[in-house]
Amino acid sequence: MSKKILLTGGGTAGHVTPNMALIPGLRERGYEIKYIGSYEGIEKQLITEMGIDYEGISTGKLRRYFSLQNFIDPFKVLKGYSQAKSIIKKYSPDIVFSKGGFVSVPVVKAAKHYKIPVIIHESDITPGLANKLSYSAATTICHNFPETAQYLPKEKALLTGSPMRKELMEGNVMEGLYFTGLTKKKPIIMVIGGSLGAHNVNVAVREALDELLKKFQIIHLCGQGKLDESLKDVEGYVQYEYIKDELKDLFAITDVVISRAGANAICELVALRKPSLLIPLSKNAARGDQILNANSFKKQGFCEVIEEEDLTKEKLVDTITSIYENKELYIDAMEKSGSTDAVTTILDLIDSVSKTDSRPKQANNHNN
Repeated sequence: MSKKILLTGGGTAGHVTPNMALIPGLRERGYEIKYIGSYEGIEKQLITEMGIDYEGISTGKLRRYFSLQNFIDPFKVLKGYSQAKSIIKKYSPDIVFSKGGFVSVPVVKAAKHYKIPVIIHESDITPGLANKLSYSAATTICHNFPETAQYLPKEKALLTGSPMRKELMEGNVMEGLYFTGLTKKKPIIMVIGGSLGAHNVNVAVREALDELLKKFQIIHLCGQGKLDESLKDVEGYVQYEYIKDELKDLFAITDVVISRAGANAICELVALRKPSLLIPLSKNAARGDQILNANSFKKQGFCEVIEEEDLTKEKLVDTITSIYENKELYIDAMEKSGSTDAVTTILDLIDSVSKTDSRPKQANNHNN
């Protein structure tokens, strides 16, 4: 009889893509897979397109600032917990793997209620609040950066790296050029703002467009609703809200990447050996984890960093030009990094934890 795994995580693509990276290997190892996410988050589209059984639950968000939603969301979380319990009771998974995001908290707590083992993955240097709330339920907490171990329960921490989608390594240059309409005559920059886009990065790139296009062609992944129609006919510049299947081909033709500094995204850049300029999300807009991620990679020689408050047209153009002219230095540093095969490591861990699980095999044998 095949083993059952329940995956969870959502809110942004960064909380989904590591799960997506594990799915082919889980299928090869004979696991039945179900996914719990939010009703309409980006995870729903990404996961259902892979043919995975998906169920949405109610979810709230724990904010560090005052909002009237703070009085409403606890009830959403309680509803989500009840829904997650019902799904888990019926599905009776052997193990739960959580990538984080607030939708994962009620799922992990429900798994603990039924004594089902839970593996959590933390991508950033400093743990996010959703994962912190879930630690007590975890059997193992996988992490991406060595620096993260100091923030985790010592007996649960395991350095694995971040699982990367295998298909990203299989891009085709000719397919990428055909899809974008770009050529080999000038080097190509790809701008990635994350699944939700990055307003300040978009603005800075577009302000510098005239200067950048003198030396480069640009692929701009600008986020949903953030296309600039006035630029649609500019030669050497193509823009998309979001790219999924063709992303591997776009990476294949890209020389330098401009990106936010979400942990999963930048680990993919290292695995793909793409020199990059990282523009981390400001501390004013987040908890500062992207700044730590970016600086860790800069110290290792993989990239350059401009903090959002220091971002100007001139600095953007000068830094990108310098990175391209010295690209071999960054590529050499990434090749020497010895990045691990996180997918295999985590799949082996899932096998190990589910094999040693001694709980009764039917969750519905437990009391509600």
